[in-house]
Amino acid sequence: MASASSTIEPQEAAHFGRLAADWWDPKGSSAMLHRLNPARLRYLREAVDLHWGGDDRGFAPLAGRTALDVGCGAGLLAEPLARLGAAVTAIDAAPENIVVAEAHARQSALAIDYRAGSLPAVRGERFDLVVSLEVIEHVTDPRAFIAGLAAALAPGGLMVLSTPNRTPLSRLALIALGEGTGMIPRGTHDWRKFLTPDELTARLGEAGLTVRDVRGLGLSPAKGFVLTESTALDYLVTAVHA
Repeated sequence: MASASSTIEPQEAAHFGRLAADWWDPKGSSAMLHRLNPARLRYLREAVDLHWGGDDRGFAPLAGRTALDVGCGAGLLAEPLARLGAAVTAIDAAPENIVVAEAHARQSALAIDYRAGSLPAVRGERFDLVVSLEVIEHVTDPRAFIAGLAAALAPGGLMVLSTPNRTPLSRLALIALGEGTGMIPRGTHDWRKFLTPDELTARLGEAGLTVRDVRGLGLSPAKGFVLTESTALDYLVTAVHA
């Protein structure tokens, strides 16, 4: 995992750190993440139930399990994971995000182990569930980053990733329209760093992981962000040790 320390892009960390105070405002600069979260959590719950044979009617499918949220921001995913019963560790390269995340967790009476830094902050630790949503497109070295994620995944564990696809649709929707109209803060994305599903699958394979499922995240005019078969905009991946 030593090489994972080189995957942080300082400008990216600073960009998201500047958004920290606004992170929990559903109408603020992170509004797009708030809109994404219900669909992402639906997929995550389905993946968890399938992997561990859970009952989708249960309230704590992750009870007794550990979870790592990499690139946690101010806790939009870490808090739901804790409510699902997991013992959550969450890391982020922007210390400002961790400060906000810790304060919000205290207000919510949730015990989450937040740490400022990158994957070396959990070196030697293993987690049943490793998640990193909308993060890999911001790192400097996707191969090293995925190797670090794989090293943190316990035997028999589950990994869930999400990222935009590198397509004309994602360039139009996320950059030209999203950032161009201010719905997404300018400078959030570099389209050239987006990975296609085939590229991400190959990187995961190089790290000794097998992809079990790929599902698209699309935008419905009536329902907002939804799970879909099309990966043209954004997509989620589940992977396990080969």
